[in-house]
Amino acid sequence: MPVPTIEWVGDVQGHVRLIDQTLLPAELRNLECRDVKALWEAIRSLRVRGAPAIGIAAAMGVVLGVRDCRAASGKDLLAEVETCAGYLATARPTAVNLFWALDRMRQVARDSVDLPPEQIKGRLLAEALAILAEDRKICRHIGRNGADLIRHGDAVLTHCNAGGLATAEYGTALAVIYTAHEQGKRVRVFADETRPLLQGARLTCWELMQSGIDVTLICDNTAGLVMKQGKIDCVIVGADRIAANGDVANKIGTYSVALLAGDHGIPFYVAAPLSTFDLTLESGDRIPIEERSGDEITCGFGKQIAPAGVKTYSPAFDVTPAHHITAIITERGIITHPTTQEIADHFREALR
Repeated sequence: MPVPTIEWVGDVQGHVRLIDQTLLPAELRNLECRDVKALWEAIRSLRVRGAPAIGIAAAMGVVLGVRDCRAASGKDLLAEVETCAGYLATARPTAVNLFWALDRMRQVARDSVDLPPEQIKGRLLAEALAILAEDRKICRHIGRNGADLIRHGDAVLTHCNAGGLATAEYGTALAVIYTAHEQGKRVRVFADETRPLLQGARLTCWELMQSGIDVTLICDNTAGLVMKQGKIDCVIVGADRIAANGDVANKIGTYSVALLAGDHGIPFYVAAPLSTFDLTLESGDRIPIEERSGDEITCGFGKQIAPAGVKTYSPAFDVTPAHHITAIITERGIITHPTTQEIADHFREALR
């Protein structure tokens, strides 16, 4: 990335700086978030987006939320942490990394409850920075694990944005492409525009062009044609939540791409960290799906493209059943033909 997607500036009295992704690709501008409300708004409005990046932002948001708290005891500060985490949890419902990161911050406060409040604040900041640093390493591992699935000369189709803008850096799905590129493989990418907010067109194409990778933008409804024409060798996407059985929630339109890939005999890969798995959910039927404002369909980017008053339905995500997924790439390896048992075994190996 030309600049960090998200970072903490200063000491425990500092603030969050992040790329305002709503302005890309026309303008690369940083947004300074100096209180928890500003950070909540940044997550809700997709100024920061992508499951891992949302988790990082939420962790830093807890630090912002208690930064100026004058709690008299660790117990009082813990109550503030719980309140702040509860507020941040309302920003978006689908990406499980948000809740995973908030749980980590809560646990730090609980484990430190007997310490002075200022010392707890320092530990909270250290945990948020640890989540950031861990994500950088995880993305590199995902890239290395997945790169063997890419052959020299392959053309990869991707949907939405799962690159450095969606993580601390490097990405998940795009990490596989970046690593293959660094290994000297010639890789071409076809990027779905990803309606209605065009994360593929605005963000993925911008990232890949910055990195010197051959990318071709296509309309979402062109994916089937380029597969039929033999232009696609594999599909790689990210994920916002993965159920225990391997069902994957990702940006709306992913399910359609998976069906098309299966019909054309094209491998469909998902790249995601272990923190994106929600083993409390037996299947994707129980994944909460965020619904966005109808304005994103009818008046996208300020121009009215549908009749005033038309009814809308605008889910931000869909769920791809596990049997449509060739493999899930994590920082600990590859889960081929994911099932509940395969995923459980993968986690057991990861915990060793």
